Amino acid sequence: MPGVRLVQRVSSTRMFAKAAPHLIPALDRAVHRLTRGKVLLSAQMLPGVVLTARGAKSGLERRTPLACMPEAGGSGWILVGSNFGRTDHPAWTANLLARPDAVVNWKGEDIPVTARLLTGAEREAVWRTVLAFWPPYATYQARVDREIRLFRIVRRAVPAAAAEGEGGVG
Repeated sequence: MPGVRLVQRVSSTRMFAKAAPHLIPALDRAVHRLTRGKVLLSAQMLPGVVLTARGAKSGLERRTPLACMPEAGGSGWILVGSNFGRTDHPAWTANLLARPDAVVNWKGEDIPVTARLLTGAEREAVWRTVLAFWPPYATYQARVDREIRLFRIVRRAVPAAAAEGEGGVG
């Protein structure tokens, strides 16, 4: 698809890496809020979720729109901590490392999840799949010294009493 290739080329540029972290999440949050969770602008090109995780230090809920790679059979999602090819890990990755229980909004539905950092051979296998899914991640990795973090997030069972109560992060 020509449009996808163009977006992949543009998203691999340093200019995009500088501007995108400020523009894309803000636009996604606004559109997501206005459509009551039904639309993420960035998800028009790549699937996306809005991750709600507690801050590693503050404990406050943080909402972050993220591209994701859905796993086969609806078993979960892969989140890529590329930070648009910037030198530091994105804050949401530290939040998941500190507090792996979170919530994702997927196509308007809030889903309690647990995140797990992928390492070793498992990470390498998923990384190959991620690169086939969205090749610009290779450019992001080549641009930084850090290893881009990959997380597998899966649905978690929520006790019935908790499911009826708050909709926040558990």
